[in-house]
Amino acid sequence: MQRMSLGEFDLIAKYFHRPAREAVLGIGDDCALWAPTPGQQLAISSDMLVEGRHFLSTVAPERLGHKALAVNLSDLAACGATPRAFTLALALPRADDTFLDGFARGLHDLAERYGIELIGGDTTAGPLNLCITVFGEVPPGQALRRDGARAGDGVWVSHPVGGGIGDARLALEVFRGKLALPGDAFERVRHAMERPEPRVALGLALRGLATSAIDLSDGLAGDIGHVLRRSGVGATLQAGALPRSPVLAAQDARWQVECTLAGGDDYELLFTAPADAAERVHAAAAAAGVAATCVGCIDAAPGLRVKDAAGRDLAVVGGFDHFRA
Repeated sequence: MQRMSLGEFDLIAKYFHRPAREAVLGIGDDCALWAPTPGQQLAISSDMLVEGRHFLSTVAPERLGHKALAVNLSDLAACGATPRAFTLALALPRADDTFLDGFARGLHDLAERYGIELIGGDTTAGPLNLCITVFGEVPPGQALRRDGARAGDGVWVSHPVGGGIGDARLALEVFRGKLALPGDAFERVRHAMERPEPRVALGLALRGLATSAIDLSDGLAGDIGHVLRRSGVGATLQAGALPRSPVLAAQDARWQVECTLAGGDDYELLFTAPADAAERVHAAAAAAGVAATCVGCIDAAPGLRVKDAAGRDLAVVGGFDHFRA
C-alpha cells in the first residue's frame, strides 16, 4: 500500500470535496445547510460498516465505497423515500492513496447514479470503520413502514431477474472455507455480497401499494420478525417459493434453506401487499427492472412458520445479530 503524508483536511479536499449542487452550504464549514423540498417529510438513516464484521479485508476499495452507500440507500428504498444527500464518517488505519482513490470512486459513482451529494462528515485515524447517514424525502402519509402488515396480505421478496436471495451468504461460506464453488460461480455470488444494488426505484413504485416493507440486511427470517412484531401479526412462508439463483439452487438443500432464510447482506426488499395486488406488484417490479416473488402470507396468529414442499414445519433459522454472530 502506498502511504501518504496528507493531513485530514487535505484528504477530504482531495477525495471527498465536490462543489455543492443542491446543498445551501456543503463540505467545509461546521455544519452543512440543506433545504428539504417544501411539503416533504425527511427520511433519515445511518448504517455503520466495520472491517471484519460487515466486510472482509479482501474486498476491493471501489466495491467497498459502493456498498457503504448502497446499504444506506437500501434503507431509504424500504421507506419509499427519494434519496437527496448523505454524510460520511470515515476512520482509517492510515491515509492510503490506493485505497482512498478506489473507495471514493465507488462511493461517488453510486451517488451520481442517484443524483445525491456528499454534504459533510468526519475523518479520523483508527480501525477501518465507515458510517454513512442518508437523507431522503417522502410525501406525508406515503412512507412505507414496518407496522402496516395485515392478515391475508401476501409476503413478497424482490430479487434480480433470473436470480434470488442468499447469494451473499453463499459467498461468505466460501470465504469461510465451508464450501467450494467453481470460479465463475464464486464470482457471481461474490458480486452479490460485495456490490449490492439498492432497490430505490421499487420502493418508490410500492408507495400506496405495499402495506409494509423492510430491507433484507440481517436475513429474511430475522427481518420479517421486525415487521410481524410491529404489525402485531404472524406469517407462514413457503420455503420452496423463496427465489434462488442457479448457483444457490445447485447447492445442498441445507445450504439453500440456510442462505435464503438467514443469509443477510441481500439488500432486497421484503414487503407485504393485499392478496388481490399480485398483478400490480409484478408491474411495479418490472417497471423498476427487478423481479418480485410471493413467498407466503400474513396470518392473524402471531409467530413465524416456514413450511417445506410437503407442508411440514421447518425449524426457523434466526437472522444475523451483531452481538451474537
